[in-house]
Amino acid sequence: MATFAVTYTYADATAAGRDEHRPRHVEFLKSQYDGGRLVTSGPFGPGETPGALLIVKGDSKTDVEALMNQDPFYINNLVEMRNIRQWNIVFGAEPAGADAANAGRN
Repeated sequence: MATFAVTYTYADATAAGRDEHRPRHVEFLKSQYDGGRLVTSGPFGPGETPGALLIVKGDSKTDVEALMNQDPFYINNLVEMRNIRQWNIVFGAEPAGADAANAGRN
């Protein structure tokens, strides 16, 4: 499986909606983490544009998009912008054999 970086940007006006749907959002993410699809995730810190970074395993960008379409935050229109990008890990995790071999090409 490939690794993907998913970024969410929340609309400022959706804070109350996020509070309402957070339990289902956390449950969804926990199930993905327990199942091995979600590697890590969390919101951006104070002073940053409201949003989050999620690192997800998937067969393709389309696969990850279909998975993230199930997130209650996304379903309830609390995500203003979502970006899904394949991420070739070189350091700090388990890089795929081909990615590690190409590490010097960055």
